[in-house]
Formats: sequence, structure tokens, C-alpha cells
Amino acid sequence: MLDKFKKQLINQGEIYLRIKVRPGAKKFEVIGIMQDGAIKINVSAPPVKGKANEELVKFLTKEFNIENNKVKIIGGTKERLKLVKIIK
Repeated sequence: MLDKFKKQLINQGEIYLRIKVRPGAKKFEVIGIMQDGAIKINVSAPPVKGKANEELVKFLTKEFNIENNKVKIIGGTKERLKLVKIIK
């Protein structure tokens, strides 16, 4: 589902993703891409002390096969709608 974003990262060297997170879900899963272009993701970690953000970053580093320090939440760290920067 995130293949188009992976290709963009390869071609451009960096990408920005809008991600709508639902913390505290029963299981972690990528739901889909919303009409406004945001990626909707259910996160099983609770929204306490940054645990949901940590789980999201861990998923993105694994999904994009990059190092942990290459993913930054640059907006919305305490909100459900986040802006994430990923660099190659």
C-alpha cells in the first residue's frame, strides 16, 4: 500500500507524509489512504509518553528499510494528524 511513497523516496531522496494515527487500537495496521491524501494507520500503543509515536516511527523505519534517525515527526507530535519527514 505504501509502494508509491517508497518509489518517491528513492527518486526524490526525501518525502513528507501526512499520517492520521488512531492510537490504542487492537492491532497495528495500515488502513488506507484517505481522500485528503493522509495515510490512516491504527497503532496499538497508547498515546502516553510518546509510545504511539515511537511505534509509528519504528514501523516506518522497517517499512522503508531505513535507519531510525531518518524518520522525523515534524508536526503534530501530540495530535492524531502528523506530518512525517523521511529521508534516504
